[in-house]
Amino acid sequence: MGLSRKEQVFMALLGASGVAGLTALILLLVEAASVLLPADLKFGIVFDAGSSHTSLFLYQWPADKENGTGVVSQALACQVEGPGISSYASDPAQAGESLQGCLEEALVLIPEAQRRKTPTFLGATAGMRLLRQKNSSQARDIFAAVTQVLGRSPVDFWGAELLAGQDEGAFGWITVNYGLGMLVKYSFTGEWIRPPEETLVGALDMGGASTQITFVPGGPISDKSTQADFRLYGSDYSVYTHSYLCFGRDQMLSRLLIGLVQSHPAALLRHPCYLSGYRTTLALAPLYESPCVDTTPPLGLPQNLTVEGTGNPGACVSAIQELFNFSACQGQEDCAFDGVYQPPVRGQFYVEASYPGQDRWLRDYCASGLYILTLLRDGYGFSEETWPTIQFRKQADGIDIGWTLGYMLNLTGMIPAEAPAQWRAQSHSIWVATVVFLVLTLVTVLGAASVQLFWVQD
Repeated sequence: MGLSRKEQVFMALLGASGVAGLTALILLLVEAASVLLPADLKFGIVFDAGSSHTSLFLYQWPADKENGTGVVSQALACQVEGPGISSYASDPAQAGESLQGCLEEALVLIPEAQRRKTPTFLGATAGMRLLRQKNSSQARDIFAAVTQVLGRSPVDFWGAELLAGQDEGAFGWITVNYGLGMLVKYSFTGEWIRPPEETLVGALDMGGASTQITFVPGGPISDKSTQADFRLYGSDYSVYTHSYLCFGRDQMLSRLLIGLVQSHPAALLRHPCYLSGYRTTLALAPLYESPCVDTTPPLGLPQNLTVEGTGNPGACVSAIQELFNFSACQGQEDCAFDGVYQPPVRGQFYVEASYPGQDRWLRDYCASGLYILTLLRDGYGFSEETWPTIQFRKQADGIDIGWTLGYMLNLTGMIPAEAPAQWRAQSHSIWVATVVFLVLTLVTVLGAASVQLFWVQD
């Protein structure tokens, strides 16, 4: 006796489910490929405690790194409210508390599980260098207050230290060249490559209390005290770098004013760098408190000095040139000013461009501009031919120009890399086919069950 219609349908569905299930099983047994999952992100915080203000920078990079160095990106830039920490000499505790706001902004962006692993560092530059020369105990108190605040924060605090001028210049050079893709960049072939060394650029930085110049010279560096060496992305670099303390913008303006007072002691001072008709009153004593000043006020002058602008660019340049000791380089080859060794400038240069924009700085724009011109031309030795190689920038590829990213790149070399996690997985086409046959198996099994349960036998 033959099978009934119900039995024929049931057997057909059962057979189809068996074939579909077997096919899905075979596809599951196909050899899977090893897939690298995206590496976890690491974070780092750097405070740049400059002479006039403090900034926080939050950086992030994949944990696996590239040839020993992290591929770092900037996640946050936050300017701390108030002046630089050196201004809190009379209230050191406030120096530490002033950092809290920006730190809290950074912590919001870091996963809670990562915060205790986030290296955090504060580097103080020329403002604190000058305070240490003037009053070392006040400088120690400020560092202690900063350390207390950051040390109790939920981060991996690495310390608060005075950054050497040479390090400030060298790290700034790293930042510029990294941001421009001159140290490492991602190629069209999907690989990280090192650009030719000829593409490296120099870095110029004008701070409030110091200025730095850093570049790769065309030959060997004769004075090894001006040489900085580091290894990044598997390559070694040697650069010339020098930092001139007391030649930053703010200290220059104070020294310029004092130079005019010393040469023309009178109750009314005529300032050639101020606009004609501008008039102001300044307290005399504070100008002489800086370690950059090695003289005393002339006798007989009042406590407050009246300053009147004359708007004389020629006299302004002459007064600015008096701040440099160019004669100390006479008879010396490869010398900038003040007897400091410097090989000839070479290649393109990037200058950190930062303009306050407040009205209170307007009176000093003329002096600042002529000072930068004098420094670059007469000091560093840029000529009409090399002047076009200078570019003024605030950022390079979305990264703020300064020493902090260079420091973080160097720091990533000391943080152990973590290999990306591996996972076994089929190719996309095999995965899709497996899913299709599993669905067919499920549908035919359900169909067979439905036939068995709900088909009434004729």
